[in-house]
Amino acid sequence: MSHLAHIVRHPIKSVGYEVLQSAPLSEGRVLPFDRHWAVAHEAARFDGRPTEWMAKGNFIRGVAGHPLMAVKAALNEINATVTLAHPEAETITVQPIEDGPALIDWLRPFWPDNRPAPTQVISLKDQAMTDVPDPYVAILSLGSLQALGDRMGRDLSIHRFRGNLWTEGWPPFAEFDLIGKTIRIGAAELKVETRITRCQATTVNPETGHCDADTLAALNAAYGHQDFGVYARVVKSGTVTINDMVETL
Repeated sequence: MSHLAHIVRHPIKSVGYEVLQSAPLSEGRVLPFDRHWAVAHEAARFDGRPTEWMAKGNFIRGVAGHPLMAVKAALNEINATVTLAHPEAETITVQPIEDGPALIDWLRPFWPDNRPAPTQVISLKDQAMTDVPDPYVAILSLGSLQALGDRMGRDLSIHRFRGNLWTEGWPPFAEFDLIGKTIRIGAAELKVETRITRCQATTVNPETGHCDADTLAALNAAYGHQDFGVYARVVKSGTVTINDMVETL
């Protein structure tokens, strides 16, 4: 039997990960507050504030700013403040929109000078700034992570892959066989829809913010692709909690 081992969200796109003990999942929605905010840069393909989902290339991301991968976040849902910590900076607490200039100043050392500079923090009420417009929850497997790490001869942090729900107990890459099927985690049900193809951000160590492991080359060499994890859509609302059983329906 498999169970839920980790729940992770990322309140500001590419700027910090937060570990949770439980979370309410709602039908047709992402994990609450996951990628709720995003930091646009000066080359963004929109004027002012967007009114709909925008592609990831409009925002600062760990694939270009490796030190961003080492940011840790803590969201206070009551007052909508996010506390951000980094091994090379003072901890800061901000309301991302209202304190946008302060947040951007804090981020500047982690973003390359030769990239379009960050300009504003954006958010949409009913649309997360995830990598795809669909309201997916990213489900990943510790079995797959262990298999990949074994091939690379090292331990790999779950936070390289920016997933939401991590399962323990599935055989390596068995999650790909679940596409088109529905799984139950706690009181929630999710339909698994597609694989997640990975980028260079996964080569960065989330403790240090430095590139130190070629995960993409390892995936391609071992499996002939660079997919890791699956996207699923919540089809029945319910709360998920660490150690909940994960069942295929």
